[in-house]
Amino acid sequence: MSSTTPSETTPLLQEPTQPSNHHLPRHHHEGTEIEASNEQANSDSPYYGDYTKSQFWFLYGPILFMYFLAQFDSTLMASSHPVITSYFHASNAASWLSTVFMLTSTAFQPLFGRGSIITNDLIKIEFRGTYQAYINLFYGLGAASGAAFGGFLCDRLGWRWTFGVQVPPILVLLICGIFSVPSDLGPNLARHTGQKWYQTLKGFDLAGSFCLTLTTASLILGLNLGGTIFPWKHPIVISALVISGLTAASLIRIESRAHRPVMPLAMLSKSPRANLVFSNFFVTLGINTVLFNAPLYFQAVKLDSASVSGFRLAAPSIVQTIFAVATGFFITYTGRMKSPQVLGAICMLVGGIVLSCMWDGIPSWLATLFVVPPSLGLAIMCPTTSIAVLAVSSQSDQAVMTSTLSLWRNLGTALGVAISSLIVQNGLIVYLDRYITGPNKSELIQNVLKSVATIRELEGLHQHEGEFSVKKSNLLGLCSLRSAIMAYAAALRLAFISSILYFVIVNVLILPIQLPRLGKGKVAADVEEE
Repeated sequence: MSSTTPSETTPLLQEPTQPSNHHLPRHHHEGTEIEASNEQANSDSPYYGDYTKSQFWFLYGPILFMYFLAQFDSTLMASSHPVITSYFHASNAASWLSTVFMLTSTAFQPLFGRGSIITNDLIKIEFRGTYQAYINLFYGLGAASGAAFGGFLCDRLGWRWTFGVQVPPILVLLICGIFSVPSDLGPNLARHTGQKWYQTLKGFDLAGSFCLTLTTASLILGLNLGGTIFPWKHPIVISALVISGLTAASLIRIESRAHRPVMPLAMLSKSPRANLVFSNFFVTLGINTVLFNAPLYFQAVKLDSASVSGFRLAAPSIVQTIFAVATGFFITYTGRMKSPQVLGAICMLVGGIVLSCMWDGIPSWLATLFVVPPSLGLAIMCPTTSIAVLAVSSQSDQAVMTSTLSLWRNLGTALGVAISSLIVQNGLIVYLDRYITGPNKSELIQNVLKSVATIRELEGLHQHEGEFSVKKSNLLGLCSLRSAIMAYAAALRLAFISSILYFVIVNVLILPIQLPRLGKGKVAADVEEE
């Protein structure tokens, strides 16, 4: 309604005055993120709202360091898990060391995922590639640091302190978050103004979260116990797999009726969002198959120490950092999202193939080089997907899509570790039985399965400058050493072959999709609104 007072000269029929959208919360705008950003294209500021640069970086800086610390912890686990599991004589249950953390993260993803899009609520879509590049930089630096220094810290300080040193910076991040995050940030908060925290919590899909956690935990339990700890016909293994199937069926039923589902089935049934989310599931499935087993390859087959194997993983992480940053700037300046994803998918497939083709006696430097293509593909593809799912979603769906993408990535990470461990451990049982001979065969097989360090401690092994010298009386020890190395190499090759299947599926999902091009004045007209 116009605020002008009518007079005798005022026309009886006039165009109604349109209310200004300047003061409306962002969630009142309809359409995709691209369309909403285009409406504000006349502003040169990359930020939503009236934030100064100092205010923005006071909020954004701790977010960047959080990414660094989270990825440091993740790759630290990958490079140090052979040491930790050997300490407990439980190398045959190595996957549980990583999946416990991953399961916890997956379980709580629905709760914090809706509030984890601070970057999306601060930065306009056409500028987001640049700021995504900053995230990629800290993400990659954390990955390189964790991979390089994880084994070193285990050797120098002990594996317990590799986690203890992370506590002080975590506390600093917590304090920064309390004082830096605005209480009114995010479009959904305006809808729930005046509600108590427990009233807002009622809207979360707690039943779906419980079923999802139980489904994943039961599946991983069955996969890890079967064939290694217990035979596949053992009641515990069968019960775990049956529970996983039943809770999965219940999860689908719950999610189809939930008001705010943790796994929105409607969004996961249409392209391109479904293709983007599921492709990233198989990306993390394959890349964690590679990265979880690469340190094991260098320590068990190449007989590297934990420090050396960690430093070998630093090179792929550095390459990943460089290309992840470059990808963010590429998206900002070109607006293209399809070509980086295709290139990333192809790189990962090539990486899976060359890793599967590693031969006996391959130089360690070349084996390290073979780990680079999957890391390169991850660096190019995942940042692009993070932006693409937002570009093809309405603003009201962005929090859900961000949470859903993170959820499926976490599931892929957990299952990648669990399934590859299943393949390696069951393969080891077969190949050790085939290659190892002698009077102490059974005892030696059990020791090798429980501790990677057993390979380096076999009787008669003396390593000097990369060559083995063995006393004549200890030839049996050398034969056992070679047999154990051959068994590990063959079992790990099976895991790398499985990654090829995952990366083929990634290419099948990515190649047919159509994505809009980012930029001012560009509208994703082909996006189908829910």
